[in-house]
Amino acid sequence: MTHLFFRVRFIGLLALAMVGAMWPVGAQAAGGLGAAAGFSVLAGTALTCTDASVTGPAGVASATTAVTKTRCHINVQVATTAYNDFLTVYNGVASSLGPCTQTFGIADTLAGVTLGPGIYCFEAAATLTGTLTLTGAGPWFFEIGTLGTGALTTTNFTVVGGDPCSTFWWVRQDATATTSTIQGTIEANSITLTGSTLTGRAFAKTAVTMTGGTVFGCTADGTVTTSKKHCNQGVGNGPEGCDPGNSNQGDPSRSNDELGGTPGNPGRKGGNSNVAVETKSVAITNSSASVTVTAKGNNHSVVAKGKAAAHGNGKSKNK
Repeated sequence: MTHLFFRVRFIGLLALAMVGAMWPVGAQAAGGLGAAAGFSVLAGTALTCTDASVTGPAGVASATTAVTKTRCHINVQVATTAYNDFLTVYNGVASSLGPCTQTFGIADTLAGVTLGPGIYCFEAAATLTGTLTLTGAGPWFFEIGTLGTGALTTTNFTVVGGDPCSTFWWVRQDATATTSTIQGTIEANSITLTGSTLTGRAFAKTAVTMTGGTVFGCTADGTVTTSKKHCNQGVGNGPEGCDPGNSNQGDPSRSNDELGGTPGNPGRKGGNSNVAVETKSVAITNSSASVTVTAKGNNHSVVAKGKAAAHGNGKSKNK
């Protein structure tokens, strides 16, 4: 009886430990990313974007984070809270990895592999190519560098199937994707995307560098943002997920709708009373009628006498 009691107690403690170990990764799938969930890109020290496009907002850790944009369609804003929430999740996974559904070796590329929901571990670096197929309802977690070191490198790597917003790539060190089509949230020390399409999120402790390609972000409720919103330029109502023609010319101190700039005058009614006004009078007289035309600013007034009709071209026609 005593033996049975301790056995049941052991199984209960083991189950509790497993639940505790799964919490950091499970929390991500359950919306535990906090304020970070609604961002497509988060960067700590630097954000560089060249000839690329990002749907959804991109956040930087602070106003001192270096931001470089060259022919890049991206909405960048300071998002300290979101960045800190990402760090909390990243560090939580680091302190409680696994338990692993399956462990892969450094020679495993995942080419031609089909995986259902679970936690998939690479003890060291992962160098991926080919096509990975995800099946089921998710979530899918990939942990790279579970033994203390490991980077993620993909070349011509494609992920199909599954749900991009329920797929997560936790990387101990840096993540680099070249000419790849990936889905999921990448959480790494730094992230470099070259000629690649990422459907999900790119969250880096340090730098995010994008050259070519597109990032289709996930919204806070876990759906993919596949297109940019219409830019309502010039009314100063804050970020809308697109850069309205780079209206601040790369200078954050200038008015730019994406940064909530000061709204301008949307137009004047009745002319501009503050400008210089030139007044001209033209009198046209014939035997039966006289017409006086007075022009002031943008307004025109016509006084007609007799049977003469006045026209905007300053001529009169007798009837």
